[in-house]
Amino acid sequence: MKIELPFLGKTKDSFIEQGIKEYSGRLRHYTGLNINVLKVKRKKGWTEQQQRQEEGRILLGAMPPATLKIVLDSRGKQVSSKGLADLISRWEQEGRKHVAFLIGGPTGHSAEVLAEAELLLSFSLMTFTHDMVRLFLLEQIYRAYTIKAGEKYHK
Repeated sequence: MKIELPFLGKTKDSFIEQGIKEYSGRLRHYTGLNINVLKVKRKKGWTEQQQRQEEGRILLGAMPPATLKIVLDSRGKQVSSKGLADLISRWEQEGRKHVAFLIGGPTGHSAEVLAEAELLLSFSLMTFTHDMVRLFLLEQIYRAYTIKAGEKYHK
């Protein structure tokens, strides 16, 4: 199974980018990983809804066919690290080829992206920057794979 991580724009902070590189390198030991940094157009005068729709179009357009879409959203389900490991195991058993975790822009996801979601997933009731969520997500996916492998990183 290949993990797809389409990121809307570049990561701004170098310390977060360094962490992303660290965990993506670790994760490649367990599974295929594709981090795709997508160019986002921001037009002056666009409403938040127009911006969400453009970002949604870009995100959905970057997905390989038959990709399972997990959308990160504050209204989503919260799972433990073990719960995420169990979900990944289930997706592997189902024979899923591509699983994408979609992080929205500053104003969230478009209705089109939410409608495509197999699962809405929330990290917390707190608000984090989108760049930090990238790092947290990679660390949690890595942690899930170490749980599945019975390794002691999780302890």
